[in-house]
Amino acid sequence: MNVNDVSFERKRPDVYGDAHPKALLRAIQEDGDYLVKLASQHIVSGDQFDANTMKQLFRLAAKFESNPKRYSSPLQNKILISAFYEPSTRTRLSFESAWHRLGGDIMSITDRSTTGIAKGECLADVAEMFNNYGDCVVLRDNHQESLFEMMDALRIPIINAGNGTDEHPTQALADMYAIFKWRPTLLQEAQNDKITIGVIGVPSKMRTVRSFLKCLSVFPQAVKELWIIHDKASESELFDAGQREELEARGVCIRTTTELDAVLPELDVVYINAISWEGDSFNTYGSAFALNAQSPLKEDAIILHPLARGDELSTDLDHTAHNWYFSQARGAVFLRMALLTCMVERAERVMDVV
Repeated sequence: MNVNDVSFERKRPDVYGDAHPKALLRAIQEDGDYLVKLASQHIVSGDQFDANTMKQLFRLAAKFESNPKRYSSPLQNKILISAFYEPSTRTRLSFESAWHRLGGDIMSITDRSTTGIAKGECLADVAEMFNNYGDCVVLRDNHQESLFEMMDALRIPIINAGNGTDEHPTQALADMYAIFKWRPTLLQEAQNDKITIGVIGVPSKMRTVRSFLKCLSVFPQAVKELWIIHDKASESELFDAGQREELEARGVCIRTTTELDAVLPELDVVYINAISWEGDSFNTYGSAFALNAQSPLKEDAIILHPLARGDELSTDLDHTAHNWYFSQARGAVFLRMALLTCMVERAERVMDVV
């Protein structure tokens, strides 16, 4: 092929998520007290975040995203221990990118077999060593209990980057950040512009969905209806005991359906996932459901996906206005920059800097 026959014209950069983060900056007044409170906290669950704390994290993330070159040293002389004992691309790299962008150093572990764990070392002893080597830990482990075994011995903060089928709180924060960048007016306490959200997935099995619903339920004033779209075979296992009741008690109206195309025309936001890490491997759910350019989506609907994707999300949607999943992945870097800065007691260095 002749190189002269190939077009290298760059795609319009804003095709993936048209809203600029500065709109979110204008929608939220800074209140640093909520950020300072995150110092040295372990981040385990979406339940830890109230509306005001999330808003301030979103504001700081928007500040970073609006002017990333201005913040290059808040984490200078700080060391992140990036421990990923389960395959990961976006989560690991976005955490490491976030830390590097803020001037910090990283020690990365991507294979359990290269550590003392492979020789029988207990996680509590690993945590004791981490106390001496770094300032913050990001842990992904396919065993739900590993996070809690380490926490008891840690004197530095740890972030849950996915623990089995349990939770993935920073993914949920990134999901919410994408939604509020798309429509900042949803942050208003009294507003009539509520949205209808459809989640294609299994809340009891998928940690991304579980954490997303927890964070979404903190803003019930923004949600008209929440549809859970699922296979008939998963009806009895759709929610854990008390999970649906807790969400409804927070003011979220939940409906369920097995008919994707019937509800798609009503949805403003479509959140789709198919993979659930269970034990040492993963399962897929909702194989009957797929989104593509022919799907009956609302003209202005957006699609979110935590990625990696499979056949459930066609690439023919990538260059449409529905694609907010790439913007969602990009925004996760800035959201994690905000959270990490607060956790290692550096929030005051980036507040009141416009």
